[in-house]
Amino acid sequence: MKFLGIVLCVAFLALQAKSAQAVCGYESCHETKSNMINIHLVPHSHDDVGWLKTVDQYYYGHRNNIQHAGVQYIIDTVISELIKNPDRRFIQVETSFFFKWWDEQSETVRAIVKMLVNEGRLQFINGAWSMNDEAAVNYQSVIDQFTVGLKFLDDTFGVCGRPRVGWQIDPFGHSREQASIYAQMGFDGEFFSRMDHNDKGRRMNDLALEMIWDASESLSQVKLFTGLLYTFYWDTPGFCFDVHCSDDPIIDSDSYDNNVKSRVDDFIAYAAQVAEKFRTNHIMIPMGGDFQYEDAEVNYKNMDKLIKYVNERQSSGSKYNIIYSTPTCYLNSVHKSVQSYPNKTLDFFPYGSDTNSFWTGYYTSRPTQKRFERDGNHILQVAKQLSAFAELSSTQQKEDLEYLREIMGVMQHHDAITGTEKQHVSDDYDRILYDAIVGGVKTAGDALRKLTNLPNGEFESCLQLNISQCAFTKDGADNVVVTLYNALAHTTKQYVRVPVKNENYQVTDEKGRVVASELIPVPAEVLALEFRDSDTQHELVFKASVDKIANYYIKKVDSKESSNSVKVISQSKANAETYDDGETIVQTSLIKLVLDNKTGLLKRVEMNGVSENIEQSYGLYRTYDSGAYVFRQYNQGDFVIQEDGVEFTVYDGALVKEVHQRFSEYISQVIRISEDKPFVEFEWLVGPIPVEEEFGTEVVTVFSSEIASNGVFYTDSNGRELIRREKDKREDFTPELAVQPTSGNYYPITSRIALQDSKKRLAILNDRAQGGTSMKDGQIELMLHRRLVRDDGYGVGEALNEEKYGQPMIARGKVFLILNAADESTSAEREAEKEFHLPLWKFFSKNSEGTTAAAKSVPSFDDFPKSVHLLTLEPFNDDEVLLRVENFLDHTEGKVVSFNIRPIFDYLNGVEIRETTLDGNMPLSEMKQFKFHAEGSGIRGSEPEYYTSSHKPLSANQTEDAAEFAVTLYPMQIRTFIIKHE
Repeated sequence: MKFLGIVLCVAFLALQAKSAQAVCGYESCHETKSNMINIHLVPHSHDDVGWLKTVDQYYYGHRNNIQHAGVQYIIDTVISELIKNPDRRFIQVETSFFFKWWDEQSETVRAIVKMLVNEGRLQFINGAWSMNDEAAVNYQSVIDQFTVGLKFLDDTFGVCGRPRVGWQIDPFGHSREQASIYAQMGFDGEFFSRMDHNDKGRRMNDLALEMIWDASESLSQVKLFTGLLYTFYWDTPGFCFDVHCSDDPIIDSDSYDNNVKSRVDDFIAYAAQVAEKFRTNHIMIPMGGDFQYEDAEVNYKNMDKLIKYVNERQSSGSKYNIIYSTPTCYLNSVHKSVQSYPNKTLDFFPYGSDTNSFWTGYYTSRPTQKRFERDGNHILQVAKQLSAFAELSSTQQKEDLEYLREIMGVMQHHDAITGTEKQHVSDDYDRILYDAIVGGVKTAGDALRKLTNLPNGEFESCLQLNISQCAFTKDGADNVVVTLYNALAHTTKQYVRVPVKNENYQVTDEKGRVVASELIPVPAEVLALEFRDSDTQHELVFKASVDKIANYYIKKVDSKESSNSVKVISQSKANAETYDDGETIVQTSLIKLVLDNKTGLLKRVEMNGVSENIEQSYGLYRTYDSGAYVFRQYNQGDFVIQEDGVEFTVYDGALVKEVHQRFSEYISQVIRISEDKPFVEFEWLVGPIPVEEEFGTEVVTVFSSEIASNGVFYTDSNGRELIRREKDKREDFTPELAVQPTSGNYYPITSRIALQDSKKRLAILNDRAQGGTSMKDGQIELMLHRRLVRDDGYGVGEALNEEKYGQPMIARGKVFLILNAADESTSAEREAEKEFHLPLWKFFSKNSEGTTAAAKSVPSFDDFPKSVHLLTLEPFNDDEVLLRVENFLDHTEGKVVSFNIRPIFDYLNGVEIRETTLDGNMPLSEMKQFKFHAEGSGIRGSEPEYYTSSHKPLSANQTEDAAEFAVTLYPMQIRTFIIKHE
């Protein structure tokens, strides 16, 4: 590295002489030639934030026996090569890796990197903490991880560090909501490289590899230029100049092996093929791949030669002009070309790489990790809000919160939340996420000691409540305070469940009023879990009403005192075999369930004035060569739905009614309905799943109704807008489904799947990302858990066969059913979606009796319109808070709403407020976004066009009238503000 030191020294001297004027972004792009095919050569390295190795193993170049990759060396050598030649370019994508590298650099190196950024030689693309998946992620977490990444780039490099283009080259399918997020951040376009093979073939023929994506049905201006790479994100075939490759270098000396002519001939022939499939005289050719450029001198020396010798041919009539470029510069050239492009309105799911390979298994793979990620997001929102309210300012508090933000960014990576990593990497994700959650809980506790009347409260959290286990109550719940935090804007009423022993308890609220409660037995299958370290065999259930924070007090009492307030639920039904062919009815004031005593299955649901025959059961796919990515059905006869033999017991409480069902040795569930709650809850327990030597097993839950859905169903896009699906159909092409008809109809379900006819609508909501479909009219299917015996051949190199506690993985989770009239608004589903995504977070403390008044109050957001969601409230800088609000109803459900944010501004001691793009890092007043012309949208102009904000950005200070703080939200609109405070 001695040479690098000399280069850095020379570069630093040059830097000293340079003007402070930055020429970055589109101004730094190389000139192109209007009368030629311009080849934009894009050097890049795709660096997974965990996959076959852990994040740190990839960064440090550890365990190269698994995969040779060391990101720190990639960035080192790229910087040294960029310095040598001002024409060279490189794009940096994963901010998490760059952040780690930057933290280790000297001030001299940092100054040189800033010079490279300011001159557009090193460009940041995408800019998020990781290159997120697009199927299993929730939009809140995607926005958060872009905010974290882009904030680091803005703080470090200013405007020259801000990406303008999305680069989603490796995710396994692409969502409409991701495109919407890009557009709302002011990005000019995005590029990706995976598309269904049939769709890509059609688009190649129609010159439709680039398109205008209408990314929202509710927000008319949310459109995004989207392009598919011609081949893949790897190097041009035959032209991988990386040390990991074996393609021929360019030999241009007097050597016998001189190959300049053949190398240039081959490259131009390839460029000609590419140029035939695009509408302008610009084509983009990526030069890079997974963890390439570890010895960047090899790459650049050969690319320099390629550029030199391709361009030399122009003097003899060649029409090809090749330049170092970036996706940003390529898009700029395309925009200047003023062409028309086809429209895209839905999404790119499912991704099929061939007729036998639909990448739909990862929608469900590693279900416990997918749920743990949701827990991470939950405590992140809680900790961020509480930190802002309590004005936490210690170094440790800020570091813990930032670490949780960063780890949640890692978890969005397309090999993390997807479950497509090696097992030891999955274990590492669990480790770092657990550590981050613990830090988030600690930060939240620090805030609650200021914001409640419990200045000495422990505020511990229990992360295993899903198996009715809590260390804080395992020896008894006498004199326990349960502090509940509501991350939503509006007061919520939810049932709280606390693991306890079979004792008599009384629950009171903050005013000393007794709150109705009851004890419910924990299901026998949960008690039987060998790793469950608790003898609490019951749950104490009570209904809580919480604006933002509320305390509920539990104390142990004798049976006389508890007789009116606590009802011990008795077993009212033995197992189903003791009954005839009759029915068992379980009902609250809102819902009636009917179970078939002979089969033991649910058979009918009545709610919201609608009655429908709905049978719910479990099905098994016996699969031969499914893997972490791909779900492959072996043959159609290998799918079996259980039709009878289900044992069940009913517990009939005044507050909660439960049906405990046992389907088999490894499948059981609780059907739960609660007084005043308009949904049916199904809490499933699946595992250990048995497998055969040659066959794996994939478990689904199936809801079968008589609704005449006619092959149509609806799935959410990352927890936001719904997309209409039609069995066996795609928007733009005809899929090949003869080999895999079921997998080819699977879609990612992040929060909701629904179907309806003219009279009734059935919706199923979930608590984590899953794959789902409707293969028969009136039927909804969700895949819950998978245990497989072989790899699917797409790189991970392991069978998806998780183990925990020395046995195959057991998973537990929830789905929720809402039945309604078809002509009723689906807004109730939206509201339930928010409650299930961010339910009350429970903190536990001992009741020390010595309470004092809270040091600081917490604001109420109940004056927000009902459809307004408090999407984000967090410390942004030491003197700034980020506020993000969303109208979560779509154009069919809601209307334009207006409200005033002056009260929250004043609560935060605001001095001034500015509106930004969605990510919070660019003033909305500065947004100038490329506008592209769509086919069929009128006459195309002759000059490039741009979008600016569709509304006047809010900007005000504390001296101005409250009317200046009015906010209007159209259906599905999100607005982001930075409040500067004293």
